[in-house]
Amino acid sequence: MITIPYLTALTTYFSYGLFFAFGQIRDFFRKVIEWRKSNNLQGYAPICLGLEDFYVRRLYLRIQDCFGRPIASAPDAWFDVVERYSTDNNKTLKRSTKINRCLNLGSYNYLGFAASDEYCTPRVIDSLKRFSASTCSARADGGTTRLHTELEEYVAKFVGKSSALVFGMGYVTNSAILPVLIGKGGLIISDSLNHNSIVNGARGSGATVRVFLHNTPSHLEDVLREQIAEGQPRTHRPWKKIIVVVEGIYSMEGELCKLPEIIAVCKKYKAFTYLDEAHSIGAVGKTGRGVCELLGVDTADVDIMMGTFTKSFGSCGGYIAGSKELIQYLKYNCPAHLYATSISPPAAQQIISAIKVILGEDGSSRGAQKLARIRENSNFFRSELQKMGFEVLGDYDSPVMPIMLYNPAKIPAFSRECLKQNVAVVTVAFPATPLLLARARICISASHTKEDLIKALEVISEIGDLVGIKYFPAAPTKLQQELGRMKLD
Repeated sequence: MITIPYLTALTTYFSYGLFFAFGQIRDFFRKVIEWRKSNNLQGYAPICLGLEDFYVRRLYLRIQDCFGRPIASAPDAWFDVVERYSTDNNKTLKRSTKINRCLNLGSYNYLGFAASDEYCTPRVIDSLKRFSASTCSARADGGTTRLHTELEEYVAKFVGKSSALVFGMGYVTNSAILPVLIGKGGLIISDSLNHNSIVNGARGSGATVRVFLHNTPSHLEDVLREQIAEGQPRTHRPWKKIIVVVEGIYSMEGELCKLPEIIAVCKKYKAFTYLDEAHSIGAVGKTGRGVCELLGVDTADVDIMMGTFTKSFGSCGGYIAGSKELIQYLKYNCPAHLYATSISPPAAQQIISAIKVILGEDGSSRGAQKLARIRENSNFFRSELQKMGFEVLGDYDSPVMPIMLYNPAKIPAFSRECLKQNVAVVTVAFPATPLLLARARICISASHTKEDLIKALEVISEIGDLVGIKYFPAAPTKLQQELGRMKLD
């Protein structure tokens, strides 16, 4: 868990308090000015109530130029960012014709497949010519091509399961699958920092939901023991089913799941394990097979494996992998399979081709080189950031690196200053994170060169000094170490 320095927490609370106070004053005068204006609602309740969109109006709109920046090229190591301008104090943003070439530290392009690839791209173009951009049909109707069947076979083989089912959207994979797997009378125990797609899927299932402290197996065991002892609410009958849901790499923290310990707890209490590998599949492990391979966990011990194709594979969609019985059940019952349009054939071909490159089936060693490079790049960048004095969350081998900003004024300051020096970063704040824990999330790619990373580090270090986000003392440089030895001598 993050321990916020006392002074930082105090100044952050003060900043938000100041924002809230001035926002309320502005809202008061706004109501006074508009009091005499006619009401056109004619009996309807307002769709957006004042307090519900207060945060958007009074904070987000002031810094919205830091979010949703449009791009004009493939999200490679460098990409084109379209400049925007505002004539109404950032309430609305308009695109200009000016484009800046920026170093990309925000996209999930972990293995570099999002850009043109010598093996993948020609095959994707051929599939587009043969199958068109869309099947215009659900999988249960006329939306299954040979590419969908081949993709599911490759995914099952790649993750080490007997069967798999693919979907056209990663978010929907979680939010639509969980309500099919469990319902009333069941229990979902979810990590407190799980992704919003898992949260919405759990809420929509009708099952009882409990959370355990982030990545803390001991607390998971306490929750399991307590819930099994108490049983269902009111009736105290035994739970029909218990599913524990965790992520391989937590997208806002960059932390690896403590999977071996969590598997041991689930086995002890006969609970099913649901593993979301959206950010870990393809990105970690010797052969890119995710946290199970990295942490030495047998995939047979994970009951339901979920992942997305939007990060390491340069495509879209998601998958569920498990036993043949599980996948057959989902094919008959999952609305995302029965009613949603199937994944685009060119997107499916992109994933198949990317997996072949990773496995070396393209006849080259590029896949192994990409995996080695993403690991080296990630560990080098994380190590250097920590030496500079930044508070960096996450674990080594993870390509996700959140740099803590905390104070709301530092969110736009860091983002805008980086953009001025042609480095594009993603800043994240409430409600995606807790109110006090704003951060910049860096995503490293195998397509980044050493020169790219050094440039990024120089820019981030300079801006870190300017904005004041180096919360720890910097490690001494080699020159400082040599001077220190000379003084001792």
